[in-house]
Amino acid sequence: MTKKVELLVVDDQIGVRRLLFEAFRQDDYNVELAGSGLEAIDKIKQKKPDVILMDMKMPGMNGLETLKEIKKLDFNPNIIMMTAYGEVDIVSEAMNLGVKEYVTKPFDINELREMVKKVVENSEKAS
Repeated sequence: MTKKVELLVVDDQIGVRRLLFEAFRQDDYNVELAGSGLEAIDKIKQKKPDVILMDMKMPGMNGLETLKEIKKLDFNPNIIMMTAYGEVDIVSEAMNLGVKEYVTKPFDINELREMVKKVVENSEKAS
């Protein structure tokens, strides 16, 4: 039996967190939620998720700052950034920090599900 994929959703908007929680629970992922970068770092230290869906624009510690903190943990998860349309400079910096994919908001939930599935499959092939 394969283990369930651990997914962490990091977004300051409760509606987005709730939507992603429901969608990925239906796909049989173990889903954790974080409303801020700091909360995400705490959860990452505890759980070491396989995939992290993270918003770029959050109050306090933004997505890039959170990414830099994750890098310090000697942990290399699959990260998919969620960003507003047109933040190309941020996306390029995020990719340099190890982000695998990005999706622009508002996103199509089914496209995001497929993206997560591919990232998981690719990481299983690589290990």
